[in-house]
Amino acid sequence: MGRGTRIDFNASPRPTLGVEWEVVLVDRGTRDLASSAAEVMRALDLPAHAGGQRVTKELLRNTLEIVTPVCETVAEAAEDLSSSLAAIRRVTDAMGLDLVCSGTHPFGVFDNQLVSDDPRYDELLERTQWWGRQLLIWGVHVHVGIDSVHKVLPILNTLLNHYPHLQALSASSPYWAGHDTGFASNRSQMFQQLPTAGLPFQFGRWEEFEGYVDDMLVTGVIDGLSDVRWDVRPSPRLGTIEVRVCDGTPTLWELRAITALVHCLVVHLDGELEAGRELPTMPPWHVQENKWRSARYGLDAEIIVDAAGRERLVTDDLDDWLTRLEPVARRLRCEDELRLVAQIPRRGASYQRQRAAFEAARRAGAQQPLLAVVDSLVTELREG
Repeated sequence: MGRGTRIDFNASPRPTLGVEWEVVLVDRGTRDLASSAAEVMRALDLPAHAGGQRVTKELLRNTLEIVTPVCETVAEAAEDLSSSLAAIRRVTDAMGLDLVCSGTHPFGVFDNQLVSDDPRYDELLERTQWWGRQLLIWGVHVHVGIDSVHKVLPILNTLLNHYPHLQALSASSPYWAGHDTGFASNRSQMFQQLPTAGLPFQFGRWEEFEGYVDDMLVTGVIDGLSDVRWDVRPSPRLGTIEVRVCDGTPTLWELRAITALVHCLVVHLDGELEAGRELPTMPPWHVQENKWRSARYGLDAEIIVDAAGRERLVTDDLDDWLTRLEPVARRLRCEDELRLVAQIPRRGASYQRQRAAFEAARRAGAQQPLLAVVDSLVTELREG
């Protein structure tokens, strides 16, 4: 790529689905992070799928990323993730390690972590310095296939209207290095400090996106397209839109719910375009404010829902969307999974459950109540 960069989008004939789920290794005794991913991966007996390895390394050696093949339904993706997780657990149980998934670890610090052996990771940390060394964060990425390059940016731009719903539902990072940040999703605030991370620009035409990438390459901001780390981004090689909004999801049932919501939203917006209707967007300043509100207040956020500045409680707006998306869910065979979305506010989002675990331990006289938070995350992933 260089001046006059052309980016071919390998369109997907169907709205297929793919999920990347980051899980974290913790020591069973100390509950601190364990830099044992390389050893776990060497011991794994897990055949690759057509798209590549089912379990891959990440920046830090405390992290494993579980990757699905191209799937047709949420149920298919969840079954593949569950199978891979079980294979990992057979190894980690024997090594005295437990697994958790959340946006951050309650008390882990970067200085104690080992970085995976990869020149790209070395370059990232050399360039980003202190902010790069704060990347003790984990998330979930959901890919949905798009059948035309001309739909990608309109759908991406309108998905930003639903950013606060997805972030509030998945928020699981209230603690940072042993402190309660006051945020539901501190992860989202940390990650956006990196160059090219955070909210995407709202381009109207694919050529504008190509021009942006070209400028970033020529000026040395990025070395390749994968360095564009937006919260929602096109994935031209895979022919998908990749939604990277969500904090690490602590249970498989929540992951099923959020994946179904993303799948239904993208397919709904695709259908609106097919029907010749213009997709609604909001000014970037509204989108940015919604990201901050949902990161700070989670399910209690009052969000902006349209370009006119009308506001609603995020859970009220979510309820309406769940009803609106029911016909789409039937077509995608994910009705049961979409219904699970409503269970998250009823049971409490992860950031709320983590704080409840901390408070219960504190009241019981625990000297280190954050250990109870890790225990709760271990139990949730094992049982949920």
